[in-house]
Amino acid sequence: MKIKPQITKPLKRTLRHILFWSLILLFFTSIFGVGNTFEMNVFYFSLFLMPVTIGATYVSIYKLLPDYLISKRYFLFGLYSIYALIILVLTAVFSIFFALAYLTNFKFEKMTVLSKSSVFIIISICLVVIVVSAFKLLKLNLKQSKNSAELEAKILEARLKLKEQELKYLKMQIHPHFLFNTLNSIYGLALKKAEQTPDMILKLSNLLDYLLYQTEKPLVAITEEIDHIKDYISLEKMRFNDTLRVTMDVKLKSEHMTTAPMLLLPFIENSFKHGSLKDGVLKIDIDIKVANEVLYFRIKNSISDHTLAQGGIGLENIKKRLDLLYPNKHELSIVTTDDNFEVYLELKTTANV
Repeated sequence: MKIKPQITKPLKRTLRHILFWSLILLFFTSIFGVGNTFEMNVFYFSLFLMPVTIGATYVSIYKLLPDYLISKRYFLFGLYSIYALIILVLTAVFSIFFALAYLTNFKFEKMTVLSKSSVFIIISICLVVIVVSAFKLLKLNLKQSKNSAELEAKILEARLKLKEQELKYLKMQIHPHFLFNTLNSIYGLALKKAEQTPDMILKLSNLLDYLLYQTEKPLVAITEEIDHIKDYISLEKMRFNDTLRVTMDVKLKSEHMTTAPMLLLPFIENSFKHGSLKDGVLKIDIDIKVANEVLYFRIKNSISDHTLAQGGIGLENIKKRLDLLYPNKHELSIVTTDDNFEVYLELKTTANV
């Protein structure tokens, strides 16, 4: 089996440059040869101008453009471009004079064979430099745009991964906190050998199913979140007996709305944990309303005069989750008075399609 020789990238690049400058040489020969009779002299004359053209072009595309223009050092770019243009004109004039002298054996009467003016020749050289620089600038801009797009994509991917990790961490904090409170309630009933214990365990089982499996979903139906809130309240009623008064008003103009799982339940849990009895009763008022793809949630619980209504882990976590999941799409306000602790949440939800 024959192995095909591999052409390396540097070699390919060199061959492309040789081919390009060969075409430029032919271009110079054709335009400088108009009106002249000695084509070979015109070819040699054009060959004398190639070092100046190549040098000016490479200085422009490999130094001035990437180091100064692309990096937005405009003053230095303009200053060095003027220097480069002056050097280009001087070296071009010298090359023209030396080429004419050499090709005519210093017989100045034969120099008229090459009838093109020096100004036209210098303009032709500058034209090549400008055209090549324009293409190089376009290539650099496209490369920079591509790099910027790739960098933005990597930053966005990193932010998404960080967001996912942070959400998982917050959920891990919510789960043990919630379980700790509920298991304490079951433990208290078990000590009393209460008949409600099996029913309480069953409700806890339903909540655990929601907690362990449904919360892995990005969104759940708002009705599902409300059902588990009701289960949680039922569990707490078994623990508080006659010392608890909960009113819950739910108005859903659309039941096809979704929300992040475990978004409202920590607020409910917080009201039981940090609420206190007032006249022998813990009062909790809950209002949930969904209208025009907006969720309105309010919860108020009684506190004693000396109660510090701190949010604890659950409330702090829910604040962070709201910032992560609903940036610029929610309003959360917390009001504490001598008698009540109230939380009001308004956020834009999503239709469950």
